[in-house]
Amino acid sequence: MLALRAPGKQPMRIMVNGRSTEMPAACDAASVCARVKPGADLVVVNGAVVDGSHPVREGDEVTLIRRGEAPGADELEALMVARHTPGVHARLKRACVGIAGLGGLGSAVAVALARVGVGRLAIADFDVVEPSNLNRQQYFVDQLGMPKTEALAANLRRINPYVAIEAHAVRLDASNVPAAFAAADVLVEAFDRADQKEMLLESFAAARPGVPFVGASGVAGHGDAASIGVRRLGGRVFVVGDLSSAAEPGRGLMAPRVGVAAHVQANLVVRILLGEE
Repeated sequence: MLALRAPGKQPMRIMVNGRSTEMPAACDAASVCARVKPGADLVVVNGAVVDGSHPVREGDEVTLIRRGEAPGADELEALMVARHTPGVHARLKRACVGIAGLGGLGSAVAVALARVGVGRLAIADFDVVEPSNLNRQQYFVDQLGMPKTEALAANLRRINPYVAIEAHAVRLDASNVPAAFAAADVLVEAFDRADQKEMLLESFAAARPGVPFVGASGVAGHGDAASIGVRRLGGRVFVVGDLSSAAEPGRGLMAPRVGVAAHVQANLVVRILLGEE
């Protein structure tokens, strides 16, 4: 354990499991653990797992976890985001992201954004869960026949109960897109058909000019995942995919490549919300 500084040094404040905590001016992770949660077997400092000798400094974010212990609701959220980059969660929690279409792309984007702690998700789809969805979409056998909005909302709440979910079980068209995504800071397009993609972009851009739009094109098959990139189409319109691998006879939609594209979309959304795009 590191020795404490000489008397007279002002104590410091750090965040421990989401709470502001006063500690001596210089200490290590083991000291924090001994004072706050003796017996913790996982210590995370600023997003990284550390050992007890790791120095802790003013303003650090420390998370102490006992494996197998169910935390109370007052500290669960802090423990859930312990491995995030410091400063990210607070900014994402204030954001609202719209997701149009809850298939292989949209359902996976929603799960990723719920896990990263986006505060509000506006999700929209008119369809129900059916068996062929299960090869790539974030649903379960016991949810067959349920509206996708209902099934996905239930799954997201099991993942992160702190995300507010606004569900629209409607077939999106030019007349209802503006209302469905009126609060969105970013809109994710996750449709299958080109005409639906065009309708969504045009109606959203007309209603919410300048709000970022993250679409997708070319994610079918099991080709090279490295070909799934991000293209900027001008303004704040982005498209993820290879722009050519459409679903067709002999080339279906499969979980690995669809999942790559969905997570590229989700990561791009995070970067946009953090001001990096």
